[in-house]
Amino acid sequence: MNMTTEIYKTLSSHSDEEKKIILPRFFKTGKGQYGEGDRFLGVTVPNIRKVAKSFNDISLEVIEELIHSPWHEMRMCALLILVDKSQSEVTKETFDFYLSQTNRINNWDLVDLSAPQIVGRYLLHKNRDILYKLAESDLLWDNRISIVSTLTFIRNHDLDDTYNLSIKMMHHRHDLMHKAIGWMLREAGKRDTERLYDFVREHKAIMPRTMLRYSIEKFDKETRKELMK
Repeated sequence: MNMTTEIYKTLSSHSDEEKKIILPRFFKTGKGQYGEGDRFLGVTVPNIRKVAKSFNDISLEVIEELIHSPWHEMRMCALLILVDKSQSEVTKETFDFYLSQTNRINNWDLVDLSAPQIVGRYLLHKNRDILYKLAESDLLWDNRISIVSTLTFIRNHDLDDTYNLSIKMMHHRHDLMHKAIGWMLREAGKRDTERLYDFVREHKAIMPRTMLRYSIEKFDKETRKELMK
């Protein structure tokens, strides 16, 4: 039995019949939806994490095989293994590999569980032009990786790229991006409330409503009411 098959069997042993039904709906796998055609074994994230921990010594070649699986949980397992392998340091090889696979990091949970830990950590003390190129990509998942990666910068009190990318992608066509940008702005606001307030005041007339609501969630009721006008 090869390693990919072994991981598939291990993940399948944690399958839940109810989750098999719920997850495809939750992740919008219907025709024309953002997750169209994705397939689910019905495994929860905590169980995928357990499996990833037990196979974290696999090679990059096997990780690539997993990322190209039609099963959502196999791709997530691959990414969690990659994150685990990068705990001490994100290498250039890992960073380059990750960005070469973004068409397979193809749902919001896959991005959110991996982009800050891999892309964000790698770029923390480096040039970040690549994030602006990802923001201009035609691929939704590149765009989401661009903004969500800045969560690592935010946690290090480095907020400029979050705001710059938010402006750059302010008029994105997809609600998933409105939510992601709003989320990052909200996180930035936890570090500098006044800067977020000023930003929202300046841009609220053109911000998509979902983005606006997400970004001001932590403000008090009266401030939220004022900013939503």
